[in-house]
Amino acid sequence: MTKNNQHSMNSTRSRPMGKGLFLSVIPLLLAGCGALQPVPYTQDEIQKRVSDDRSIMYSAQELISKPVTFYEATARALKYNLDYRLKLMENALTRSLHDVASFEMLPRLVAGAGYVSRSNDSGGRSIGIEDGVETLRPSTSQERDRTLANLTFSWNALDFGVSYLRAQQKADQVLMAEERRRKVAQNVMQDVRNSYWRALGAQRLVGRVDALIARVNTALKQAKQVEKEGLMPLPQVLAYQRALLDAVNLLTLRRQDLELAKSELTALMSVPPGTRFELAEGSDPALPPIPENLEELELMALELRPEIMEEWYRKRVTENDIRAAKLLLLPNISLDVGPQYDSNRYNYNSTWVDLGARLSWNILKLTQWPALERAQENQNKTDDMRRVALSMAVLTQVRIGQQRYSLAKAELGFAEESLRVDQRLLTFAQAAAKTQFDSELEVIRAEARALLAEYQRYASYSNAQAAWGRLYNSVGLDILPGAIERDDVQTLAKTMENTLSVYGERMLSRAQVPQLSVDPGSAAVNAK
Repeated sequence: MTKNNQHSMNSTRSRPMGKGLFLSVIPLLLAGCGALQPVPYTQDEIQKRVSDDRSIMYSAQELISKPVTFYEATARALKYNLDYRLKLMENALTRSLHDVASFEMLPRLVAGAGYVSRSNDSGGRSIGIEDGVETLRPSTSQERDRTLANLTFSWNALDFGVSYLRAQQKADQVLMAEERRRKVAQNVMQDVRNSYWRALGAQRLVGRVDALIARVNTALKQAKQVEKEGLMPLPQVLAYQRALLDAVNLLTLRRQDLELAKSELTALMSVPPGTRFELAEGSDPALPPIPENLEELELMALELRPEIMEEWYRKRVTENDIRAAKLLLLPNISLDVGPQYDSNRYNYNSTWVDLGARLSWNILKLTQWPALERAQENQNKTDDMRRVALSMAVLTQVRIGQQRYSLAKAELGFAEESLRVDQRLLTFAQAAAKTQFDSELEVIRAEARALLAEYQRYASYSNAQAAWGRLYNSVGLDILPGAIERDDVQTLAKTMENTLSVYGERMLSRAQVPQLSVDPGSAAVNAK
């Protein structure tokens, strides 16, 4: 027996064993696919997830060691607020997807290797064309078992063009994510401004309100006793009781409103539950004057508002969608080159280099071109109209913000005048107080009115601060340095205080509009 015949017999004997092994594996695979069942999380896994989430919520936070100022509260909110941190992570994800899309423009370099086997010999015979007579006996030039390997470099013109447009879209989506991050930062500061000053007013007055309520309750008991004993005319006693009850009711409602502000502020700052902290006392900062340069503010808003910028970038994204669809209608050129290897011992050359080029064009797809042109035109008009409508809303917000701030300052003026009058009335009531019961009730009523007026003054001041914050927010000005992760709370608070001071002056003057530059490698937008 020759060597070739022996090899052929060995190959024939080994083939049924491989086939049987393959057939025996198929039922196991099918059984495994049918055995998949829903697997809910266990209670231990749920508890571990809750513990891990709570740890992430409050991880790596600086401890509060002293009373918190407004700028420190804002700095903590921006550094530790979970919504803002989520936007930062989404921004980082968008940048990563842009990097991935950039690599898709590279040509393909594919390495391949494999093993090929067949159950019989591949062969052929030669038949005469004219007489149909077999001129050669059947023969083969290919082994049953072969090893193949190749390394192919390929480049496709349409794939490159579409990948380039997709990479541009990802780059614009990075800028859109940056604008969304800016908007979240502005909203976080606005929420902190709304809560901080109300919480500070509550901190200053809650203790005094509790003491006054206790006195009012005592006075009510005394009034009921006077009514019972008939020491005063009944209408007068009931009028005093009614006045005391009204004062308590108003103070209680106002207290609830202001006390909730500290809970809101705690959540915004992502302070762990149960943490006790105080807000920094001191004189209230003076409110800025009412800006009169509305046209300059409107121009700043149209240039800086993140919503408008995001819509503008979205237009470029949709334009590239249409461009990619048009690109696929053009002729396609593809190039392939690479070394090849085949272990077939009958080959004269076991290694060689393949080189190929192809030009293809689906001409019927050109019928889509007019429809794509119309789609692009309508898409551009829609994007422009959406941006213009948003711009109109922004202009309205600026003007309404200026009017609200003006009304809030006027309300604050009335509240301060009411507080001054009620405090003078309290002074007169205290000076005229005698041992008579009606004089004591008059003092308590005057104290309640004065305290309520003080509450109203703090509420009006917080409303004015909130109105100024809305006006600042409507213009679209930023508040952050380049990267907040590297700065501690004190440094970040100081930087934000300087930034807000500079921008506040620009809002009140006719200075040039600040130009914003976006650093693709930074997590924030800086104002120059």
